[in-house]
Amino acid sequence: MSTIIIDSVIRLKNGYMAGRRELVLQYSNLNVQAMTILKKNQYIKDFEVITDGAKKSINVALLYDASVPAIADVKIVSKSGRRIYQKASHLPSVLGGMGLAVVTTSQGVMTASDAKKNKIGGEILFKIW
Repeated sequence: MSTIIIDSVIRLKNGYMAGRRELVLQYSNLNVQAMTILKKNQYIKDFEVITDGAKKSINVALLYDASVPAIADVKIVSKSGRRIYQKASHLPSVLGGMGLAVVTTSQGVMTASDAKKNKIGGEILFKIW
């Protein structure tokens, strides 16, 4: 399941590098939750779930500030062969708070700072800045 989120985050980064205005991602509940977090933290402009018969996809509008992309870089932390879990006290901050770490917890997908506030650990999916 996390390979879908890894693919989506890399597609976002590549879309920004190519100067695209929107792109289409594979649908999953994890992707929708991650896109909600990225929209809330202004890394993407907007997204919508598109239903075409039985197939669903996510259409993402990318956010630029005077042709400067909202995402500078992405680091995938947990991979299929190596999952990285941390306690709440050991969750990372990215670039001194200038970036964002996305964590999947027992209470859903959230930022590392939200997980620290709720004192919940989990699997670190990726870091974005």
